[in-house]
Amino acid sequence: MSNVISEVDQPQLFGHPKGLLYLFFAELWERFSFYGMRALLVLYMTKHLLYDDDIAFGVYAAYMSLVYVTPMIGGILADKILGYRKAIILGGILMVFGHFFLSIEMPVFFYGSLGLIIVGNGFFKPNISSFVGELYAQGDSRRDSGFTIFYLGINLGAAIAPLFCAWVAIKYGWHYGFVLAGIGMVAGLLVFRSGLKNNVFGNKGHVPNQQVYDTKSFGLNRGKLIVLVAIASVAVFATLVRFNEFEGYLVWIVSGFLVFYIGYILSKVTSKERKRLLVAVYFTILYTLFAAIFEQAGSSLTLFADRNVNLVGMDAAGTNSINAGFIILFAIPFSMLWTYLSRRKINPNSAVKFGLGLLFLGLGFIVFALSAHSVDDFAKTSMSYLVIGYMVLTVGELFLSPIGLSKMTELSPLKYVAFIMGVWFSANFYGHFFAGKIAKLTTVSDGSTNIFSEGIFGKITEYITGLTPQIASEQSDSFQQLFSYVSVYASFGVISVIVGIFAILISPIIKKMMVGIH
Repeated sequence: MSNVISEVDQPQLFGHPKGLLYLFFAELWERFSFYGMRALLVLYMTKHLLYDDDIAFGVYAAYMSLVYVTPMIGGILADKILGYRKAIILGGILMVFGHFFLSIEMPVFFYGSLGLIIVGNGFFKPNISSFVGELYAQGDSRRDSGFTIFYLGINLGAAIAPLFCAWVAIKYGWHYGFVLAGIGMVAGLLVFRSGLKNNVFGNKGHVPNQQVYDTKSFGLNRGKLIVLVAIASVAVFATLVRFNEFEGYLVWIVSGFLVFYIGYILSKVTSKERKRLLVAVYFTILYTLFAAIFEQAGSSLTLFADRNVNLVGMDAAGTNSINAGFIILFAIPFSMLWTYLSRRKINPNSAVKFGLGLLFLGLGFIVFALSAHSVDDFAKTSMSYLVIGYMVLTVGELFLSPIGLSKMTELSPLKYVAFIMGVWFSANFYGHFFAGKIAKLTTVSDGSTNIFSEGIFGKITEYITGLTPQIASEQSDSFQQLFSYVSVYASFGVISVIVGIFAILISPIIKKMMVGIH
């Protein structure tokens, strides 16, 4: 699919392709559905289904990681057969059914719904992001700004959804909250269809090769066959979520596939493309660490807020909107900042931005850990630490995540853009897998402590929080749970800061490998 864009086949609006507006709102509503359901999921399992923390974290981590492994497959199928338009529509329809089926309280529907969303997201997520990149020519100075605006759409949906879906779930029942999330997905699909009808995308996103698409196997063309296989695969992914203790095997399978296919691409491209692709892999590795720490937001941080924070003005599910709320406040200023700095030729290169992203992420989690200094007699801390911590890590997210989306479309060989976008999202697969392991470190039973309570990390925890295992053991169970949370947050906060500084130090080497891409 060509990235060469002409002004003739694309109408412009506010200095950007008009298609960006439609993709912005389609993604906004899709993310409304996704984050609305995500905010409820762990609380639904622990409070309604009465799963213990270990089981809930296992299901949540498996679901959230698989949601981000299917984009690799969806990216390949869009690149080779479906095109962005058909892939996005197929993914959206599957996700609609997934959200609505969550309202039926039976195990087969619970896990089946998660399977539908996993498969649907694989077709929707990488291809709508790649579609944004398709709107801009290589080297277009508006690209980072456009992706930051697009990222604002993601977070508008993410900010609104936890508040609305949580309110509906509390007032009318959990299942109505899930239905509201499904309605958001329907709205996203309608917006995208409206963009297609109004022809705002010009000639972009069509089937890449109609002859390949029409080739028949088993009496069906490849397009219809993909639909049937996608539906059939729902049961496979539902089973993987149900038996999440075996997900480690899938991590090895995915890793083997990635090494093989990326190696294959490296053997087929030019020397310049090879260097750029290796940078894309490096950025993905950094993003994996970022996601493993950042994605405590939907699991352990939600329970931390529920159990150990004096919440004001919102419940624990609603705290999932804090990060997205700060994205809304900061996204446009950051977008303007990149444009301003580019004009003055002082815009930090992407390798530096990634380092800063990890640095601020770590500082945010250190702020969460510092909340131990404000603990009251009920083992609850001030909400101000939660809000400030989210604000700081949001700055880190804006340095890294939208810039990563933008760079993947630039660093990828043109024939493999959607697949490499899928590789980028695989960082979330690995990140959520490891995030589940991190979240389980915060569970407490019979006065036990985690590995971050002793040794060098124990000293780090004591220095940042003022707490030790001995102090915690003399207090209530709630206090011990608090110590479990803040010890993990302090330790991983410091790890993230150290890696961020290292990434900044080696950024000149990475910049050279990007061969002209900023």
